[in-house]
Amino acid sequence: MRLELLGSNDSVAAGLDDRLPLRSADPAVRFPAGTPWDFFMDRFADAFRASLAAFTEVATGTRPSPCTIEDALQTGWVAEAAMLSLAEHRPVRVDDMREPLS
Repeated sequence: MRLELLGSNDSVAAGLDDRLPLRSADPAVRFPAGTPWDFFMDRFADAFRASLAAFTEVATGTRPSPCTIEDALQTGWVAEAAMLSLAEHRPVRVDDMREPLS
């Protein structure tokens, strides 16, 4: 799985490979070294297939879910923080979205 983030102050590329379509401002740096990925799904097809196979196994009951209720709550809080950040045009901490469980 790979992750790329671009923000207003900096950028991060996780899972850097020779086909990642990044360009350097330094003309001496030749990147990508290989033929760049043309399409999002070309790059992530193997991960997508593996995720779909795992989901199908969990849905049919042939594999236990690796996710917990806590995982689901975390995902919801991340989504809420992202939507609030988008709506209010400001950074929002995921910790600020959590309500204490009683």
